[in-house]
Formats: sequence, C-alpha cells, structure tokens
Amino acid sequence: MSERDTDIEFDFFDEPETEEATERVRPPRRPAGGGPPPRQRMRTPQGFIPMLRLAGLIAFLILAVIVLVFVLKGCASSSKHAKYSNYMEKMTTIGNDSAQLGKQLNSALAATGIKETDLEAKIRGFAATQQQQADQASSINAPGPLHTEHAHAIEVLQLRSSGLSRLADAFGQTATSKDASAAGKLLADQMRLLVASDVNWNFYFRDASKRGLQDEGVTDVNVPDSTMVANPDLASSQAMESVWRRVHGTATTSTPAGDHGSALVSVTALPDGKQLSTSTETTVTSTTDLAFRVGVQDSGAFQEFDIKVTLTIAKTGAPIIKKKTIDIINAGETKYVVFSDFNAVPFGVPTTVKADIQPVPGEKTVSNNSAEYRVIFSLG
Repeated sequence: MSERDTDIEFDFFDEPETEEATERVRPPRRPAGGGPPPRQRMRTPQGFIPMLRLAGLIAFLILAVIVLVFVLKGCASSSKHAKYSNYMEKMTTIGNDSAQLGKQLNSALAATGIKETDLEAKIRGFAATQQQQADQASSINAPGPLHTEHAHAIEVLQLRSSGLSRLADAFGQTATSKDASAAGKLLADQMRLLVASDVNWNFYFRDASKRGLQDEGVTDVNVPDSTMVANPDLASSQAMESVWRRVHGTATTSTPAGDHGSALVSVTALPDGKQLSTSTETTVTSTTDLAFRVGVQDSGAFQEFDIKVTLTIAKTGAPIIKKKTIDIINAGETKYVVFSDFNAVPFGVPTTVKADIQPVPGEKTVSNNSAEYRVIFSLG
C-alpha cells in the first residue's frame, strides 16, 4: 500500500469524526442584547417520583392498619364490657327477687294471728318461687371466666329453695307438738340453711365475681348482693321458739315467765347530733336531712321480737307521727331506729317530741318506755 493510499484511508475516517465533534460541541447561543447565557433546567431523575409515590402508599397502609387495630381493640373492649354488664344485670334481677322472698318470709314469721297451716302454705310457695329463680339462673349463659362463680350462685338459690321447703316441713312436723323448745330447735336448724346461703352468695359469687372482673380488666360493672335472712339472730332456737309459740297461740294466751322488758335509752336529733333532754329545752336545726335516732334496749333477760317504736312531734292541727319496728333484739342489747322525712315541723315556737316503746309480753316495768322532750326548731 502506497503512502497516498494511507493518507486517503485516514482522511476517510477522520473527516466524519471531525464533523460529528463539530455537531456535538456547539457553543450556547447568546440572547440578543449580549446578556448572559440562560441556565440549563434541572431534570428530576425518571425513577424518583414513582419511588415517592410507593413510599407514601406504604405509609398510608401502615397508618390504616394501626387505626384498624385500635378500632378493633375498642370494639372488642366495648363488646366485652357489654357481655359482663348484661350478665350481671340478669343476676341482679334474680338476686333481688330472692332477697324479696326473704323479706316476705320475715313478715310471715313476724305476723300475729296467722294460722300454722297458712304459714306453712306461704313458706311452700316461697320455696317453689325460689326454685323457679334457680332454674332461671341455670338458663343464663355466664361469661367464660365466671362459669364457676355462676355455678355457685345456682347452688345458693337451690339451697334457699331446699331450706324453705324444709322449714315448711318443720312447721308441719311440729304442728301438734307440746314441746315448744324442741320445735324451736328444729325450726332454727332449717333457718340456718338460709343464713348459710347468704354467706355462700357473698363469698362464692359476689366477692369471687368481683375478683374475676378485676382480672379481666372490666370496670363499672356492679355485682349484686342478695340476702335471705337480714337478721341472723332470727335463726336462733330461742327466736324460732318464740315464733312457734306465737303461731300456736301459746305466746298470747299466757304471760311469758321470767324477766322481760324494754327501755328507751336516748333520742338524738340529726344531723346536729344533739341528744334531747327531758329537763332542758333543746334547739334543733331543721334541714332537709332532719332525723331523730331513738335508742331502744332489751332490759330483760330474754330475746324479744317485734318491738314497736313511735315518734310524735306536736304541732298545731295534726301531730307528726312516725312508727318503726325492731324485728328482734337480744337480752341486754341496744338497737337504734332512725326516723326521717320531716317536711313541716313548727318553726320558732316551743313544741314537744315524744318517743314511745310498746311494752313486750311479760314486761312488768313500763315507766322507762316513753319520754317527752321540749324542743324549738330553727332554720339553719
């Protein structure tokens, strides 16, 4: 190959490269007027915006999941509270109905002039009603953590039904008995079953359910009380002997032997806390909470029942008269009754407040059964 050919070959390859370089490297155009060249526009990388959109979508999804979790937790908590609340509302109804039977039983045992057959029939009716309440409780679905406590509540109601049935049977068995003491003991044994049912309700259902609710983090749900025998003293042999005597007429046809008595101990104005005096006049502030607390003592050597207490406030026109009854009181014991709801006492003028205690059967000394107190009611 000649030198000429070599030059031609190089010229052939060099010329396009020079032309291409000339086309690529061009000086920026200057604007008219000789001003500075324009700035070149910054371009966003093509993959950056989709990445931002994806990150935003992921953040939104995470936030949505968090919100959903909190909503689900709130719904679950609300549903859990409603479940326990609905259950306890049903048990409250049953517990209150059972306690109402206890009040009816107490009234029946304290009634005067009731025949033994009528009393026995009443108690059998109480037992049947109590069994219906036990069956009703059995049909209730308790929340899982309270299954054991619910089973105990059913057992309590069944125990009450059994105790009432046995009490009715005991009255029937002693209907023709001549031994009041033995009759009282048999009756008291059945009454103690009812007292035991109150203890079991409190310990195995009420207190245990409160702990269960606390363990489950459930608040503002009330667990009901239920009391069949408000005064456990009524379950004593002596108390039931007195009931048996009254039912069979022996308490009214003969005077009880021994030392029997009741005495008025004190009368105190509330909320002042002023004890009234028989020798001096007492100024009593009359408020919406005005009340009088009367202390009554069993001054004899025997347990007494149905102590009638009366409070009378003298005023122009008709006096204000209020009455209450102490169901049972032990020998030497002092009990208090409170009279309230006084809306129209006489203001600014001297008047009297009188307290009376009805003598108990066989009571010989009655001079300490009543007293009058001089008072003046003032506005607070």
